[in-house]
Amino acid sequence: MQQPDNKRLVVGITGASGSIYGIRLIETLLDLEYTVHLVISNAGWRVLKEEMDWDVTNRDRVLGEKFGGRAGSLIYHPVSDIGASIASGSFLAEGMIIMPCSMGTLSSIAQGSSDNLMSRAADVMMKEGRTLILVPRETPLHAIHLENMLKLSRLGVRMIPAMPAFYYKPQTMDELILFLVGKVLDSLRIPHQLFTRWGEPDERG
Repeated sequence: MQQPDNKRLVVGITGASGSIYGIRLIETLLDLEYTVHLVISNAGWRVLKEEMDWDVTNRDRVLGEKFGGRAGSLIYHPVSDIGASIASGSFLAEGMIIMPCSMGTLSSIAQGSSDNLMSRAADVMMKEGRTLILVPRETPLHAIHLENMLKLSRLGVRMIPAMPAFYYKPQTMDELILFLVGKVLDSLRIPHQLFTRWGEPDERG
């Protein structure tokens, strides 16, 4: 019998700009010895090529190169594999994070279409009462975007927009990125030291 695994998470990367957010999240989770089940949309692969200069001609190889050698385990599922383990509610996982989340994927989840593995896995999280976190990355937002986010928020989906803070005086782009990763980990109740919290001393050198 499959046993609950509180160190198993599903991560999705879509075609929204900001794929570096998802990359840093995966790196952090792997360093914390999590098993990460990864889904990347076809548009997400395009953005990884354009923004991160990844050679995506061999997807398994590039994932091994970028995430290999860390404490946790990475399991990649093609977005077209609707029969993957994470498509079933009987597969136990602590939750799912889509970071960044495009408005197209967000709409698909809001409508319950489950037309690929990304939206199906998210649907599973909702129907099983598990944590689903979306990190929307779009601007400006029109009424349909906002209505879809409100609909999902009312269903218990956590919305963490890609809006970094500046109160701790970030000095690098990576600090801005890790702030968002840290906010996701906070929602999952995963301890971390990725950013300086309000009221705490700044321990950067």
